[in-house]
Amino acid sequence: MTQLKFTTEELYDDYEYAALHERAGVRMHGGFDSSGRYLPPRSRGRRKAIVAWTEALRARGGELFAADASLLTGARMPNVAQQTLLLAHGIGRPFWNSLTITGKIEGRGRILAEMAFPDLQKVIVEDISGMALGHLNKGLLVMHGIDEGGEPDRGIGGHDVMWFVARDLAFGPDAFPDVDPPESIARPEAGQRLMPELAPEYEAMLSFLMNLLLIEFRAEIGFASTQEILRNPELFKDRRAEAEEAAEIVGRIREDELIHVESLRLYLGEIRELTLRTLDGGTVRGSTLIDRFWDGLVRWATVDQPAIAAANQYETLKPMILEEPEGARVLAQFDALADRKAPAAASG
Repeated sequence: MTQLKFTTEELYDDYEYAALHERAGVRMHGGFDSSGRYLPPRSRGRRKAIVAWTEALRARGGELFAADASLLTGARMPNVAQQTLLLAHGIGRPFWNSLTITGKIEGRGRILAEMAFPDLQKVIVEDISGMALGHLNKGLLVMHGIDEGGEPDRGIGGHDVMWFVARDLAFGPDAFPDVDPPESIARPEAGQRLMPELAPEYEAMLSFLMNLLLIEFRAEIGFASTQEILRNPELFKDRRAEAEEAAEIVGRIREDELIHVESLRLYLGEIRELTLRTLDGGTVRGSTLIDRFWDGLVRWATVDQPAIAAANQYETLKPMILEEPEGARVLAQFDALADRKAPAAASG
């Protein structure tokens, strides 16, 4: 009989590494097997459980939530060609800033290891003890947070530190001043009740999971672009080997993130097949709530938010470019390389 209930210890079960994941004295999570293959942290027990729960969901007629990173394809600012242009002209600060900001945003993800989430069983009619949803507070969300922000008390870096290591490999340490992430762009309806059938704490949790999935999709697109830039043989010519190693570290982050995306799709896929108790004493199908919220979220993430973010990013980049001796000429080339319909370039 397939195991569907796991203890926290079983979920945390990990591989024995033949070699630790280290660079220049910095310990990062995960490690390598005897053949040199990278093994994501806390992946053996977690992977076993996710496979079992996914098979059980499909046996009940359900499926992983139908969404992937292709949802967020479209204009980007800067795109790979624009970032390549800047680096080729010795304008490295935008890419340095991007790597730094990504690391700091990843570090914020450690909040998952510190947040208190409500028990979904109290609002779900069916028994979820043998589902992923029944294990969210048994280590799944904590592990997600530790993956992002590491274990500072043990001197083990997560994705935050991995990004900083990759950045310093490509540029050398302290190549540019530190920078903090910009303020996030909130949806216009932020704070409004979009699932009024549920108590606020449960709506907040479902909203959090869906927003987190979109964040993971957006990250995947950005991470792939970063690897492409780092692997460009025409860039970082004086640090070619280091840039290649930086790209490998980003690849390990992407490998870690696969389990996050699959987990979130599993959680939402399970919820869609379940029945939730409403505040008025009735019930509602999970698919009704999830699909309603997701449709609005996707429109914001694919139509409204990118235009605002691109315009803001362009206004940040423009003065960095113009401060260079050939800045005006580079800016004209930069604008010419903008993705079609990219609103920011048009505003310049």
